[in-house]
Amino acid sequence: MHRRHLQEIPDLGSNITTSIPWSWHPNKTSGLLSGMGVSPLKLDSENTPQDLLMCVGPPTKRQKVRETKFVIIHQPRLLQEKVAGVSWDTLPDELLLGIFSYLNLTDLLKVSQVCQRWHRLSLDESLWQSLDLAGKNLLPGVIGQLLPLGITAFRCPRSCIGTPLFKTSRALCVQHLDLSNCSIKVIDLEGIIGRCQSLQNLSLEGLILSSDIVRSIAQNPNLARLNLSGCSGFSADTVEVLLKSCLRLEELNLGWCDFTAEHLKNVVSHIPSKLLQLNLSGYRQNLLISDVKTLLERCSGLIHLDLSDSVMLKPECFAYFHRLTRLEHLSLSRCYQIPPAALLELGEIATLKTLQVFGIVTANSLQLLKATLPHIKINTSYFSPIARPTIGCKKNQEIWGIQCKLNLRNLAGV
Repeated sequence: MHRRHLQEIPDLGSNITTSIPWSWHPNKTSGLLSGMGVSPLKLDSENTPQDLLMCVGPPTKRQKVRETKFVIIHQPRLLQEKVAGVSWDTLPDELLLGIFSYLNLTDLLKVSQVCQRWHRLSLDESLWQSLDLAGKNLLPGVIGQLLPLGITAFRCPRSCIGTPLFKTSRALCVQHLDLSNCSIKVIDLEGIIGRCQSLQNLSLEGLILSSDIVRSIAQNPNLARLNLSGCSGFSADTVEVLLKSCLRLEELNLGWCDFTAEHLKNVVSHIPSKLLQLNLSGYRQNLLISDVKTLLERCSGLIHLDLSDSVMLKPECFAYFHRLTRLEHLSLSRCYQIPPAALLELGEIATLKTLQVFGIVTANSLQLLKATLPHIKINTSYFSPIARPTIGCKKNQEIWGIQCKLNLRNLAGV
């Protein structure tokens, strides 16, 4: 386990003076707790590592105690000699880290205030692999303290994010990042994305970006999933830079972006050939049949394609869909120039499993279409899952299939 090598803190009874190469301020941790809306732990000034014991007792019949609840109590000094061997100071770092790994985020931050040693161990990278702060109001400095802790998966959609205030310029370890629909300043977002070079999955849905942010995204060569649905604020040239750099992209969602005809031209001309899932919905008058032809010639391995709300598309484009030998999911909702009867031709695509055509067919036509194409599921999903971190019901807190261990949900006092 890789951790910084820090000098052990001596016993309080020792008269040795130790030089500590880092500062420990409980008030800073309390500020971090407050920044996430968590009540910090109030400690007696007499509490020391020798005075703190973990009391895990079986609940009585009338008590309701949550499982794995740790209670820290003050041990009378007169009894310390009688309970030799249970002092926290005798436990090795590895064992304490094992205990801390069972704590939720609130308790982990609170125990970091107990002493210098616990503060150091509570910030060990092994405890901070994944973090979920969805829907929180994060005060300035919170993100800047948390992300450098070695977090690889960070879920923070629909949150209000204050200025990060990073104290280091080194690259972050984040590989999976969801900041969809956050309230954050462009300059602050630039500071976060500019420190990310190991991203594999990224979602910035609904955010105002900048050309610098898009260029920073392009510095992640291993990026496999990118969701920029509904984004704006970046130039057409940076779209070209992005698509030329991220050649390993498998899922790309550029639906409903604030694109000009030049933006869309660069997307069509430079789309990565290894792409498996593509969402280009929402370009009513800009996406032409010729664009679809170019797209599908470059991405012949597409499995999932969403071209909804492209009013200029006609049944003539179906010939290009037939060339996709792996196509399983197709969305053409509200492509109003495609008549319901023409959809029967799509039944000849042997690999096709689902078809979304909301707004094109009436209720009666839908029943007839389902009866004629029983092997295809029609109009089963309103929203595109392409490159999105969370799919399904709102209670699903996963981020691209990863369950975040540390979170602030359903905790008493939060």
